[in-house]
Amino acid sequence: MVYIEVKFTLTPWSETAQDILTALAGDIGFESFVEEDHTLKAYIQQPLYDEESISDIIASFPLPDVSIAYTSQEQEDKDWNEEWEKNFFQPIVIGNRCVIHSTFHKDIPPMEYDILINPQMSFGTGHHETTSLIVSRLLETELTGKSVLDMGCGTSILAILAAKRGASPITAIDIDDWCVSNSADNIRLNNIDCINVRLGNADVLRTEQPSFDLIIANINRNILTTDMDAYALCMKPGSRIYLSGFYVEDIPVIRQSLTDNGLTFVEYHEKNRWAMVVAEK
Repeated sequence: MVYIEVKFTLTPWSETAQDILTALAGDIGFESFVEEDHTLKAYIQQPLYDEESISDIIASFPLPDVSIAYTSQEQEDKDWNEEWEKNFFQPIVIGNRCVIHSTFHKDIPPMEYDILINPQMSFGTGHHETTSLIVSRLLETELTGKSVLDMGCGTSILAILAAKRGASPITAIDIDDWCVSNSADNIRLNNIDCINVRLGNADVLRTEQPSFDLIIANINRNILTTDMDAYALCMKPGSRIYLSGFYVEDIPVIRQSLTDNGLTFVEYHEKNRWAMVVAEK
């Protein structure tokens, strides 16, 4: 999958303005963000790139004193393992129980759960707050024998952790064929045999209506609310869903979508203004 890199320059720069721009860009399909010298680099799959949507964000930006300029360029296919190694991608330790690292890392601290990933062409190394929030929650959840869906699986970190904690069977779905390929490789690296990786979107759920004890969806607010009906179709009484990929300020919108689809808000957790919501059927 080819990605477009967009470099946003905000004048004057502030953390608040950057956070707002990140949330708005996430709503139109941007998947990954890097702040570098007061420039926000944002990455989106080439088929989803739409300059009109970017122009709309700039025109309606809620901080009137902030001006936004941007440039864009296509990213060549590259070895993401090499890129992360060059940029000193470090092992991630969550809750003193789980370590996420790649094959090039040395001196890995021993943990209860050791997850090995090679990012390849996919985004998703576990650094982001939303991934950390869900990992922390999975570490506290009884998963033995539970059926799990990892929707928008990326590198399948969450599906792999669920498997290591006893969940089975597990389905991992992503719209990006590179993510599906990378997920399959990561699953093999971790010697997991209970995860079925599929290429697709929520229409797979609407058509087949499988049943899950737990659904994990770490995507973005707009996709989550659009697809909430599909998630609800695949939940039985007592099933839970962990949602992330949005800010604390977005919780009322998420909560209303849950209610509209017969799901009950249970609680939320936050980290650096990013949120994770737990709901139940």
